[in-house]
Amino acid sequence: MKFLQFLSLRQMLTMPYVVLVLLLAAAIGGLSYSAGRVAVDTLSKQLLSEMVYRIAQAAERHVFGASAVLETAFPSGVAAPASIEDDLANLRTRFWLATSVHRDPNNYAYYGDRNGHFFGLWRHSASDAELRLRRSGEGPRTIYRFSGIDGKLHDPVRETRIFEPRQRPWFTSGKNAASSNTWTSVYIDFKTEELVATRARRVNDARGEFQGVVATDLSLQGVNNFLRALRLSAKGIAYVVEPDGNLIGTSRGHHLHKDAAGGNVRLNAEDSDDQLVVASYRAIRKLQSQFNAIDETNRIDEIAQPRTVVFEAVDDQPVEAAYARIQDAAGLDWLIVVAVPRSDFLFSVTENFKRTVALALLASLMTMVIGFMVLSVVARDLKQLAVAARQIGNGDLNASFDVTRSDEIGDLAKSFRSMQSKLLSDRLTGLANREAFMRRVDERLLQQAENLEPRPFAILFIDLNDFKNINDSFGHDVGDKVLQEIAQRMLTGLRSRDLVARYAGDEFVVMLDAVDNRLDAEKARNKIEQLLGAPLLSIDPAAQIAEAGASVGLAMYPDDGQDVESLVQRSDADMYRRKQASQAARSGPVTPPA
Repeated sequence: MKFLQFLSLRQMLTMPYVVLVLLLAAAIGGLSYSAGRVAVDTLSKQLLSEMVYRIAQAAERHVFGASAVLETAFPSGVAAPASIEDDLANLRTRFWLATSVHRDPNNYAYYGDRNGHFFGLWRHSASDAELRLRRSGEGPRTIYRFSGIDGKLHDPVRETRIFEPRQRPWFTSGKNAASSNTWTSVYIDFKTEELVATRARRVNDARGEFQGVVATDLSLQGVNNFLRALRLSAKGIAYVVEPDGNLIGTSRGHHLHKDAAGGNVRLNAEDSDDQLVVASYRAIRKLQSQFNAIDETNRIDEIAQPRTVVFEAVDDQPVEAAYARIQDAAGLDWLIVVAVPRSDFLFSVTENFKRTVALALLASLMTMVIGFMVLSVVARDLKQLAVAARQIGNGDLNASFDVTRSDEIGDLAKSFRSMQSKLLSDRLTGLANREAFMRRVDERLLQQAENLEPRPFAILFIDLNDFKNINDSFGHDVGDKVLQEIAQRMLTGLRSRDLVARYAGDEFVVMLDAVDNRLDAEKARNKIEQLLGAPLLSIDPAAQIAEAGASVGLAMYPDDGQDVESLVQRSDADMYRRKQASQAARSGPVTPPA
């Protein structure tokens, strides 16, 4: 094994495997040459059927829970209020709970009554939401933002477009569906302009008369994203379509198109630019009688067994397709299709399987033996680098490791050390950089959260006086030396546990790790101002035209902020006020003209 140490990492990891891969590829290629097409039909049907079933399961997960959302928003037996305004508090509570049931994807539940009033609750996150209200039977809705189940409504925004709930598909479907749940046809949403399917249910008043419709939206963008993420063959296509041919989503191409007015409209499979979509839909539509034989009462978790069909495409090439219809008692009715040209499938896999197994096992065994030999040499150092990489990825920029090699792994270790140094420090001054400073303050805040006793600290924001004049008068090289001198002054004038960092340009920040009160912080600020107020040694005093010193802003934790962003902003604002006051003092009062 020692002789392996004299090889480079590339040679150790590539040479044995290249030889094995070439031998194995030659053997498989020779066997495949004599294979026939016997296994194509069996294999393709199985693969396509499994793909259809996967899509159906994804659709099942996507629509699951919509019924529970409606039941939570308006439990069976609960009468609709005569006025949304009179029952606003109860509606907020129930609809908040409803949108918590399956927030992804059912994050929107709403209710519209026969008088044109509307109540909708849209969840942006676990804590943030917006309320959409139409208090009168006309005009646009008003949107309020709030946080928490009983949060105060604020930031009202009145929509410009008029939303009439009684004209929406979900209201019509729910009103005509008696007391049962119903799915609307897929439509383009009023606000997002994305495809949406809505589960709706009519709600009666205390006298049993129709009062309104409660509904929840199911964005179909997730279905389309799932289809596009499928790993199909180069020419294969998968899509979901309604019985009338309107596309819900496709693995490639478009399922919407623009009309003459520039708006989005549904695209029918018959009108698709993809000829495989058109051909497969026409072929499967001829089998519509088989679809009608499916029990209409089947739930969506009782997905119909996928069927397969072979048809001729436009170019007279055979195409294998699998399809399935999924339905539920509320009226959901989708058709899933996967179509792949037969030429995309591998030929004669079954005939070659037994003959290639032995070779594959032998090659795998040889690969394992050689792999263990190679990895035993480099595994220890690679493990150290991997651990360090994970620590750096998790934010621990001080991760340590002990790797000393002269090969590619050694170069990688040097690159890691160089990367750590660059990530933590400012290249010009050698101080901590902005990222390192923010992380250090975050760590300090985390320590404070775990410590029951208060440990205040302070942030100083420092902006050099007249630095632009120095650059303009003496050049950027002198300006860089000035920054280096300023950095060295602060390093020597502060405690070792305090952190000095270059924030940006001629701006610096300091974290005073432990100060008992604001008075101590003010003393530290005065000390910094005195240090920086001394004449600059980087500039010839005889040619001095720049003003020495700096403006220093102060922010105390926790009085001035609870997070690093707030503390930096407050100290920056304090610095700016002090700079303005200093400039005003130097300029003196202005005498008005006579």
